[in-house]
Order: sequence, then C-alpha cells, then structure tokens
Amino acid sequence: MNTSRAMFVWSCSWVPGSLAALGPRNDDLAGLRMIIATLFFYIFACICVASGFMVIAARNPVHSVLFLILAFVNAAGLFVLAGAEFLAMILIVVYVGAVAVLFLFVVMMLDVDFVRLRQGFLNYLPVGTLVGIVFLVELLLVVGTWAIGPGIPHAITAPIPPLANVSNTEALGLVLYTRYVYYFQAAGLVLLVAMIGAIVLTLRHKPNVRRQDISAQNARTKLTAIEIRQVRSGEGL
Repeated sequence: MNTSRAMFVWSCSWVPGSLAALGPRNDDLAGLRMIIATLFFYIFACICVASGFMVIAARNPVHSVLFLILAFVNAAGLFVLAGAEFLAMILIVVYVGAVAVLFLFVVMMLDVDFVRLRQGFLNYLPVGTLVGIVFLVELLLVVGTWAIGPGIPHAITAPIPPLANVSNTEALGLVLYTRYVYYFQAAGLVLLVAMIGAIVLTLRHKPNVRRQDISAQNARTKLTAIEIRQVRSGEGL
C-alpha cells in the first residue's frame, strides 16, 4: 500500500497538469523572469552610462549626437522595465525622432570650425567650474529636501488609481493635469521664454539682404507704389 502510494505521488510529479508540478514550475518561471529583467536592466544601464560619457568625450560632434541617440534608446528601455511605457514612447518619438535627429542634421549641414570653438577653453574653465559647483549644490539641496521634507511621505503614499481601472497613461495624465497642473504650466512658460531668447540671440539682420516688411507693404499708397515717367520717343528709361 505504501509502495503504491509512493509510486502514485512520483507519477503525479511528472504529469504536466498535476498540482505537484504546477508550483515549482511557476516559481522557476518567476525566478527566470526576474533574472532576465535584472540582466536587461544592467545592460541598458551600462550602455546608457557609457553613451552619456561618450557624448562629452567624442571629438567628432556627429559621433556625439549618435551616442546621444543611443543613450536615449537605452533610457527608453529602462522606462519599459520600470513599467512606464508611455514615457519610453515619448522619449523615442520626441527626443530621438525629433530633437536628436534635428541636432544631427544641424551639425552635419553647418560648416562649424570646432577647433576654433575649442580655443580659449581654459579661459572659461574657472567660470564653468563655478557654475557646475552651483548646480551641484542646488541638486544636493533638492535631494535633501526631497528626503527630509515633511510632506514627501504623504505625497508618495497618495492613492493612485489601480491599473485595472485606468491605464498607465491615463493615471499619469490625472496626476499631471490635476495635482501638478501649475508646475506643468510653469515649465511650459520657461520653455517658451527659452525659445524666444534663443531666437532673439541668434537672429541677425545683414545689411545687404533684402527682407520683407509687411507694415511697409500695407501702408503703400498709389503715389508711393506707382511712378509715372514721360519717356521721349526713341529713348529708354
């Protein structure tokens, strides 16, 4: 009796649909998924850090832009692993498909003498070091405030709609356009001011280039637009 019972348990352990085989296989599958996710995380993270370093270390600006695109792609992979697929697609579509490609076209089409631009780099090194130290202090203050702020634990533990009710993108929109709508609008104004400032600083009017003046065209009259001349016979203008 004991021998037959032992043989029955041993045979059930090899049946695919039995309860004896279902538990270990699910645990093994979950462990395999964790190993694969961890492996991809380290791959994406290492390539992203190496690409970010090569952006500032490459001598050719075209290579720098290509390494920047590679860093964006690997950062999108990290977002996918974190469950933020919307941010990953935004990073690919906006930054890789528009911003980085625009940088690449501008760098390739403009005839910029980068050797001349690098001249005098040491003269600006003290100012650049000072600005970098200021940014580092600000980041440390932000991180310290985030860590010890009294309202941070309440904001982190705020109720979030479960994924069964809303999608990831909808949950992000609900948080962004309700709780942080003023910060979102402020960021848009900052980007608008930066865009206007870049246009003002780079716009140059050359003296020998004719440009269209809409106000002068609309203010023309018959006297200023038409000039009547009496041409004698056999003579040109």
